[in-house]
Amino acid sequence: MSSPAKKIIKIILPLILGGFLVWYSLSKISVETLVQYFKDANYLWIALGLFFGILSHLSRAYRWKFLLEPMGYKPDFGNSVMAVLVAYLVNYAVPRAGEVSRAAVMANYEDIPFEKGFGTIVAERMADLLMMLSIILITLFLQFDFIYELLTKNFDPLKIGILLAGLVLIFMIFTRFVKKATSGIGLKIKIFVVGLIEGVTSIFKMKHKWTFIFHTVFIWVMYVLMFWATIPAIDGLQVPLGGVLIGFIAGGFAIAATNGGIGLYPVAVAGALALFGIAEEPATAFGWIMWTAQTAMIIVFGGLAFVCLPIYNKNSK
Repeated sequence: MSSPAKKIIKIILPLILGGFLVWYSLSKISVETLVQYFKDANYLWIALGLFFGILSHLSRAYRWKFLLEPMGYKPDFGNSVMAVLVAYLVNYAVPRAGEVSRAAVMANYEDIPFEKGFGTIVAERMADLLMMLSIILITLFLQFDFIYELLTKNFDPLKIGILLAGLVLIFMIFTRFVKKATSGIGLKIKIFVVGLIEGVTSIFKMKHKWTFIFHTVFIWVMYVLMFWATIPAIDGLQVPLGGVLIGFIAGGFAIAATNGGIGLYPVAVAGALALFGIAEEPATAFGWIMWTAQTAMIIVFGGLAFVCLPIYNKNSK
């Protein structure tokens, strides 16, 4: 299969999946009912959630300078913010293409070589991956009893033990295979893991490492707060801390799987909240309201950034 064909498939397949999931989600709640939830929503809470989201984007743009400064680059903060917003917008059209567009924006307006800018973005993603794993571990720790009860209630404990033992054994065999690999996919995985470790550890060697770490934690706290603050927008919807964390994680994976989480985000969030006994209808409505608010923010601010970038830089010059 040719490279252009692969690129087209990578773009079309997530859209087809998203369209199917939109249909599936709307089969759980009528359009009329969903519209009514939107009409009855408390938009002050939605605005508060969006405020936390905006803070996370500003922090991400500011954090970027700590990776660029050691290479001798001091980008304009306005350009950094707009590059981040454009990247989020592009990701809605082409999954994972936002990182490329973000580096391209800085190469065009800040004369930062594309490969260097892209390298810093990869390092950022490594830090973000570490934060996502940390949130998952915190959730497992805080909700261990709930998760254990859920698993033992729905699955045979003996089968779970055998499955875990099998997974550990497979992981050990796989790790040994990757360590000894000198070619093929094993070598690619080894290079990726080594690069991941080097990227994360390099953070602790930078000049302003603690400021960088603070902003990394701040960004993800804002993400969680954005999710949490939007919950009261639906009258009577009460979600415990465990539901907030598990719902946030489910939504995060949904955004990574399809274009901006289209279709999948409401389904994933509703499924996570259902574990805590929350009715399907308000849970699905919340997922749609949450996704719509995030998407509207990205489209509006990303679109404005795209339009304003040449104007802003023309005036600054």
